[in-house]
Amino acid sequence: MNKYIHFSISVFIIVFVTACQSKTEVQPASQPTDTLVVKPAKTASQQQALNYSTANKGNIEAVREIPVFSRMAEQIVMFGIEKTGQRVKKGQVVARLSDAALREKILHSRAKLEKAEFQYQAILMGQGYKHDHLDAAPEKIKQLARINSGYNEAKAELHELEHQLSYCVITAPVSGAVSQIKNTLYGAALPGEALFYIVDTEHLKVTFDVLENELAKYQMGASLSVSTVAYPSEQHSATVSAISPVIDGNGMVHIEATLAPHPHLMPGMTAFITIVK
Repeated sequence: MNKYIHFSISVFIIVFVTACQSKTEVQPASQPTDTLVVKPAKTASQQQALNYSTANKGNIEAVREIPVFSRMAEQIVMFGIEKTGQRVKKGQVVARLSDAALREKILHSRAKLEKAEFQYQAILMGQGYKHDHLDAAPEKIKQLARINSGYNEAKAELHELEHQLSYCVITAPVSGAVSQIKNTLYGAALPGEALFYIVDTEHLKVTFDVLENELAKYQMGASLSVSTVAYPSEQHSATVSAISPVIDGNGMVHIEATLAPHPHLMPGMTAFITIVK
């Protein structure tokens, strides 16, 4: 009998404990309601893209590209141009031509002038004027003596040859960057054929197109701000200098603006243009 009582008590305890455990519910972990959501900051490239999205895209171009010529046919004995893109300054010696043949001509021309001068004096002395008083002759008589002696012609010839001697030294006509090299050291320079070209980097322009409905914002003389892909943090000033009188089939108008010179600006660069308010 006692065994049944103990067994009943044991069963009751087990049932009671099981019932208590079944009433216990596992509460989910509470979620904080004041969590701060941090948005990632925009990267430099994203900010750059945002700025570019509000600007007109265009290109930087050279106003002029100048050929450098030789004025005479001679061999090049010094050529200071090594590569395209090389910077040169206005007045810088960029090439020299052989002057040996020209200097020989000058020597002969000087001898010819001396002979003509002797003939001139002989003509005047033949008319009764003393050697040390030739200046006393009337101007018309001296002029006729110079013509008959060939003095004027010899003097003009010598002057021309001495002037041509300066052609043997070729200087840069403008400051800029070298492009299209057409000749080389010891090559033959020929009149009318360019040795190379210089892009005038001191006179640049930016060209771009705008929609027809934006044309009113871009008047002649309007101030613009220009940045480039290569140097996005730099802002360069420009002034509208030309507006196309024609609207193309896509409703676009072509505009040009003169750029202030800067060492970082080069023809061919992609530019982004905004109006300065």
